[in-house]
Amino acid sequence: MPFGRLSFHTAGESHGRGLVAVIEGVPSGLPLDPATEIDPELRRRQGGYGRGRRMQIESDRAEVVSGIRLGETLGSPISMLVWNRDWKNWTTAMAHAPPVPGGNPKALRPVYLPRPGHADLAGVLKYDRRDARDVLERASARETAARVACGAVAKTLLRALGATVGSHVTRIGPVEARVPSPRPADLNAAADASPVRTLDPEADAAMIEAIDEARQAGDTLGGCFEVVVRGLPVGLGSYVSWDRKLDGRLAQAVMSVHAVKGVEIGPAFANAARPGSRVHDAILRDESQALAGGFGRARNRAGGLEGGITTGGPLVVRGAMKPISTLLRKRLPSVDLRDGSVREAAVERSDVCAVPAAAVVAEAMVALVAADAVLEKFGGDSLSELRRNVDGYLKRLAARGFKERGTEGQ
Repeated sequence: MPFGRLSFHTAGESHGRGLVAVIEGVPSGLPLDPATEIDPELRRRQGGYGRGRRMQIESDRAEVVSGIRLGETLGSPISMLVWNRDWKNWTTAMAHAPPVPGGNPKALRPVYLPRPGHADLAGVLKYDRRDARDVLERASARETAARVACGAVAKTLLRALGATVGSHVTRIGPVEARVPSPRPADLNAAADASPVRTLDPEADAAMIEAIDEARQAGDTLGGCFEVVVRGLPVGLGSYVSWDRKLDGRLAQAVMSVHAVKGVEIGPAFANAARPGSRVHDAILRDESQALAGGFGRARNRAGGLEGGITTGGPLVVRGAMKPISTLLRKRLPSVDLRDGSVREAAVERSDVCAVPAAAVVAEAMVALVAADAVLEKFGGDSLSELRRNVDGYLKRLAARGFKERGTEGQ
């Protein structure tokens, strides 16, 4: 996915040999240990109550191929491999060579009954395929493991500049969690202690019960999550062109996460029902707010963005995830791609609820956009140069006294 300075790409299929992740634009000199910076993020993506059997098979870790030497980034593209352990059970179905004549066609695991809600039908029509296996393997959320690997690098870069990225689940199915104010300083430590990654102990048990009921009924559940970035300075993003507005870039990134169908900055949908006097954040003078140029806000109902630009307050991005489309027992009608007959949709191994994991993936996407915005504004081919540029900017903000502008225009 191309951004201003930072870009990343992924490749691979759900049951192929593995996933490839490439991230380019990371400055040199960033200390980066995959075992402590990347692999724990991959494990977090695999967790969460409601996940399926696939997560019991895989044990994701990143194998670095390039871009790191002696524990530091080189400034060149960082490439990684995340191997699929389940591939050993799919070597025939996912073989690169043409099938053996006279072989068992069922061994190829074809899918001729597209699943409503998935990319199956739209994909076979767009790419002129007959077997939906050719579509669903790449459209699968398994691809997000590669995104999380790239996002872990971006989070490491942000952390080196004093910024942190965390998330928590605010809703699963009908159960809505209360968000504490203020949120915990270490958001992920608090959220990860819950099987459903919520900050509300009462909602925790109710969410688990709702997932169990959906599993028993052969159904699935969606929900909502919130990603929070702390430590970003004022001035990232821009209002001058539509494609440089940071809220638009964040919305695209989070909306690209599988099954996410809604994105808001701060409590945007709730704000839509309120008068402006209860939505906009009063501006205060606060010398302690160095990242905001010595200004503060009475609240953060704008979610840390105004005019497509960061305000220096916490950046808050929320996403809504639809229920997973693969239904185990409450299967919806579909049409057989071979003869047009109406039958029940196919079933692939799936989760009952993946909202906790989706929040971790959204963290990665938000981190990639935020890191790109930092590099866009401050530049720097090395971490030391980037830090000097950021420090110089913050010093300039601190030097913006009212005395030096007190006589302007007089």
